[in-house]
Amino acid sequence: MATETRIYHKSRQGPVERPVSRSGWKVAAREAALIGVAALLYSLVRGLTNDRVEAAFANSERVISFERRLGLFVETDLQSFALRSDVVLAIVNAIYIAYWPLVFGTLAWLLVRRPRIYPLFRNAILASGALSLVVFALFPLAPPRFVPEYGFVDTIARESAGYRSFNASPLVNEYAAMPSLHFGWVLLLAIAVATVVLNPYVRAVAFAVPPLMFAAIVLTGNHYVVDGFAGGAIVLTGLWMAVALRKRRTNRILPERGLPESFARPTDTDMHAKDPHYPYP
Repeated sequence: MATETRIYHKSRQGPVERPVSRSGWKVAAREAALIGVAALLYSLVRGLTNDRVEAAFANSERVISFERRLGLFVETDLQSFALRSDVVLAIVNAIYIAYWPLVFGTLAWLLVRRPRIYPLFRNAILASGALSLVVFALFPLAPPRFVPEYGFVDTIARESAGYRSFNASPLVNEYAAMPSLHFGWVLLLAIAVATVVLNPYVRAVAFAVPPLMFAAIVLTGNHYVVDGFAGGAIVLTGLWMAVALRKRRTNRILPERGLPESFARPTDTDMHAKDPHYPYP
């Protein structure tokens, strides 16, 4: 097991954990390998959907009909409003494009500054990503921007041709609109930040980012409203799976070391008294 030294110092918000790891490069390499495997699986699913373009467009028709029945087909009306303002378009485009920097930046911050909570949310991302791969394979879906006959506009193609060219690369599955991980993973990482950060301003930003991303995925013509709902449901399911896995490992490993149950399951009060950043029950 890697040896790790934890250094604490006092601040206005209580003790802050500053881990100093002697195996940082090994941890980084392991995490990079996990991300590489996930990217490979994603590319393989893209290959599975390449010959299902017709099904992706048929599913798009089904989603539109479903939203109309529920009164949720509001994307074109919202886009019409956004198209009136260059400022609004620039903002929603920037939010949508900032997705990967937000995801990787937050994960890196968790790994370095909150290493105890990082595995939980890393596992939640992997679990929700696996569930999403199944949906992508079984239900390929053309995004709204691919059906302009309904009034959809690809706002990013109008303003950021380079980003759209990247989307056409083999690394991106263009027929994976359902669920929206743009919204789902941003929601997940916002939960992570809000869980461990005490600063009210940082927490306020964390709470604001998911609804802003939801607006961006719709206003840019990249996702239907139900894609966002599905993304949130998939990611919360992935988080539940990660929590269940963590509890199972705790219940299995700690008794093997001969530790009493009272030590294996400390109370919230005790842990917060020792470390206000302690995030788990």
